[in-house]
Amino acid sequence: MSTRHLNQTELSARWNLSPRTLERWRWLGEGPRYLKLGGRVLYRVEDVEEFEEQKLRQMTGSAAASSPRTAVPQQAGWQPAGRGGRAR
Repeated sequence: MSTRHLNQTELSARWNLSPRTLERWRWLGEGPRYLKLGGRVLYRVEDVEEFEEQKLRQMTGSAAASSPRTAVPQQAGWQPAGRGGRAR
């Protein structure tokens, strides 16, 4: 069984982000694991999928940090703020 690899251009297209973002992530030690062979940067698909799995979230905001699996119920009568940032 052969291991499939993605180059920087292929991964940036998969995630719809700039190749420079991947370069910055490598420089900062962020992002998925990668191989560097003879000046070429390659990402193993299994490492990309593992990174995606780690970034999988069910919700955002402070509630997600405290309880990633529970939904936050909306308050009764809540309405979004209008144009001046004040509730109606």
